[in-house]
Amino acid sequence: MTARPLHTARTPGTPGKPHSAWHALQTRLAPLWQRLNARERRAVVAAAGVCAAAALWWGALVPALTTLRQAPARHAELDAQLGRMRTQAEVATRLQAQPVLGHTERMAALQADTRRLLGDTATVRISADQATVTLKATSPEALAQWLADVRANARLTPTEARLTALAAPPGNPTSPATPGTPSPNGPPNPSSPTPPRWQGEVTFALGAANGR
Repeated sequence: MTARPLHTARTPGTPGKPHSAWHALQTRLAPLWQRLNARERRAVVAAAGVCAAAALWWGALVPALTTLRQAPARHAELDAQLGRMRTQAEVATRLQAQPVLGHTERMAALQADTRRLLGDTATVRISADQATVTLKATSPEALAQWLADVRANARLTPTEARLTALAAPPGNPTSPATPGTPSPNGPPNPSSPTPPRWQGEVTFALGAANGR
């Protein structure tokens, strides 16, 4: 049995290369297919089915399964982000609901928080409509808590900060006398690390003395 070539009319301007290539492939494969017996044809069909199933698996099912496996971790990450956003929104709502403080109230709250949390490691200097807090070897934990309380109680956030990290608090015999100068006693003992301290100035805008 000889395969009969198919003749199709093409409209002017319509490319016929893809159809011609498929027709040429059919023409070349038809004699090979005719020479196969029934068993060989079943084997070819089965192999083609396996290839199609593999292509479907790797092309469609594997990406879908990967996405499905990653879904719980992705959902947990989104839930955590949503929780942080809700917490921030609640804090902002509470701050907005609090009464507006004037210059005197902000100044008093700033001084009270500074005395309570920083003690003798900080001093407050008031100048017109701003306050400058000078830090002297303040621990990072106290500094973080102080900034949070000043924001909540005095409704203030720093407008400028010039801070320098110290390797060790003053008075430690193993610390250098001047930051950046090598210690004559050599590097600190790794078995007893000293937490870093902060020194410098933090500036807040209090607002006009006769306004809100």
